Amino acid sequence: MASRDGRSGKALTLIVVASLAAVAVLWMAVVSGPAAAQQSPKPAGDDLRAGRNYIETPIYSEQDDLSILKLFEGLRVSDVTDGLDKVGLTNVMIMSPEIHAAWKDTTHYRHRFAGIAVTARYVPTNKPPAPPMETAAFDKWVGETYTKVTPEPFVPLIRKGTALVIDDAPTSDAGTIGSNNIMGWKMRGCVGVVTNVGGRDTDEVATEQMPLYLRQVARGIRPGRNEIESVNRPIECGGVLVRPGDVIVADGDGVLVVPREKAREVAEYARAILEGDKKGRRGLYEKLNLAPDDSVR
Repeated sequence: MASRDGRSGKALTLIVVASLAAVAVLWMAVVSGPAAAQQSPKPAGDDLRAGRNYIETPIYSEQDDLSILKLFEGLRVSDVTDGLDKVGLTNVMIMSPEIHAAWKDTTHYRHRFAGIAVTARYVPTNKPPAPPMETAAFDKWVGETYTKVTPEPFVPLIRKGTALVIDDAPTSDAGTIGSNNIMGWKMRGCVGVVTNVGGRDTDEVATEQMPLYLRQVARGIRPGRNEIESVNRPIECGGVLVRPGDVIVADGDGVLVVPREKAREVAEYARAILEGDKKGRRGLYEKLNLAPDDSVR
């Protein structure tokens, strides 16, 4: 009997201990549950796998764009460079001198422009080039590739005052810009085009007098050479950050970018520089018996 009572006592002790342990576990779960949940968030990588852009694309109205562009009418790259110095952006927003005018008009300066950036980015294709084909098959391949792989989805964004800025596949020799499509962009309101790579049909582009700034001449069509990666996202061109909505100024001295939030201050200072320069040169023209031209009017 005593043995049976001893076993009963031990069993009772085990039950009590187990109950206390269960209570302790439950209490810890209640107390530490929220903290533990906070310390174990969903892995950050899960949110990033679909991709994320960290620089936002601001949206401005066409009227806002035209109002800003009015401040830049007639301003030269040199004047605007001085304005950038004034706001603390010395040598920050000037594109590499490798980005240059495809042609120049030194009488009426039709190669110059100021515009509001619309951006596009093309990357090298990872698809094989077309094999030798019959003409009809090749033309079909070209058309489908233009449509599905390397189209121009930025075209609907072009409006009055647009400066199209393209970050392109650097070694593809793709003539993303040519004498045909550049005129189509002009019809929609594009005032100038800048690319950090190349364009083709440059003789005709000069005849058409469409402002084009590039690093080099390119010869090939886009199919088989590049793919569209993004539209109206921040890009790099000529070593400079270009955001949609920024002001692009280009002339024989090169290309620069004015951050939209600094545009008014830069333009006002640049205007004073230009007017002072014109006044001084008009005096020199008179002393040298030179007829006034567009640069001093």
